[in-house]
Amino acid sequence: MAYQTRVLFVCVANAARSQLAEALLRHTDRENFAAFSAGSTPTAVDPRTLDALQHLGVDTQGLHSKSIDEFRPDEFEYVISLCDKSAQECEHINFAGEKLAWNFEDPVTSDKPDAFRHCLHEIHERIKMFVLVKTKR
Repeated sequence: MAYQTRVLFVCVANAARSQLAEALLRHTDRENFAAFSAGSTPTAVDPRTLDALQHLGVDTQGLHSKSIDEFRPDEFEYVISLCDKSAQECEHINFAGEKLAWNFEDPVTSDKPDAFRHCLHEIHERIKMFVLVKTKR
């Protein structure tokens, strides 16, 4: 197997946005990227996260909430925060790789209809752009 760029997606609870991003990057380009997710204060994966992914036909096997403390800072080429709060919480962690800060509305606390599918779509568009830029040869 060829080398895979390691990417860690970080959110506070590791219940929705970071889980969506992990699954979507695997779905989009499993060949070039190894995707992981974690939370600064992990809870459980919101079932609506899994429903939104399954609706799109994205594999959800193995998704579970993890603490950022389970990973070494030097393991990743990219650490991508998915909300402003996690970006602030990650500032003190000395990651070896590049830090990117993306900010998406939390579908867990949203009262908008189809908040999870909307968030999934927004993250998927950003992931596709990330893959395009980072794999351009």
